Amino acid sequence: MTESATTTTTFVLIHGAADVGWSWHLVADELRAHGHEVIAPDLPCEDESAGLPEFADVVVEAIGDRRTRRDLVVVGHSFGGFTAPLIADRLPVAELVYVAAMIPGPGERPADWWARTGYEAAVAEQAALDGGLTGNEDPYVSFLGGVPDELAQEAMRRSRGQVDASSAAPWPLAAHPQVPTRALVARDDRFFPADFLRRVTRDRLGIEAEEIPGCHCAMLSHPRELAAALRDRPRGGLPG
Repeated sequence: MTESATTTTTFVLIHGAADVGWSWHLVADELRAHGHEVIAPDLPCEDESAGLPEFADVVVEAIGDRRTRRDLVVVGHSFGGFTAPLIADRLPVAELVYVAAMIPGPGERPADWWARTGYEAAVAEQAALDGGLTGNEDPYVSFLGGVPDELAQEAMRRSRGQVDASSAAPWPLAAHPQVPTRALVARDDRFFPADFLRRVTRDRLGIEAEEIPGCHCAMLSHPRELAAALRDRPRGGLPG
């Protein structure tokens, strides 16, 4: 089912750690140009009292009077993968989409995700192949490699801190929401290597990830392609 077959969709775009809703602005422009609505709130990343439930509260509040509609597509990028399914658990949604995202396990603390998924070994393996680009300490290499310079600089200027509260408590769901779900991996992601996220997707959701062009911040490096992937692909399967 594609956009041409249905009515307007409301895309709820959830940013990653230390980020802001602005990072989605180019994707939002593409989606709006095709007649869709977009909600991209700023999460309380710097609030010491805000954990994942509070992050979800902010998103639900931003959705507002649309919360009873069944045309919501919830999209989580990077650390936003821990928040997006909480929205799908609370509200009737048409689809849940992970984009270069941390896919949580039931009861898992975000702080433990790295070790439990084998992240460090996967990064070391890929870094050995690409000369140390993957996992590089320079965010312009690991996060923003491929983003135009001026746009990358603006993204860094807008970035914020991320307090420990959001990673300290267990993810509150006992299972992934039983809603159509997809996972998109970025071909040139130097923070979450594509092969690593494909494995995590299979292990945790029982589905196959789809590949899109771009770096970890594909919404800035390849916004048109990411928007098209969100708009045009068939609805995903249920978590297995």
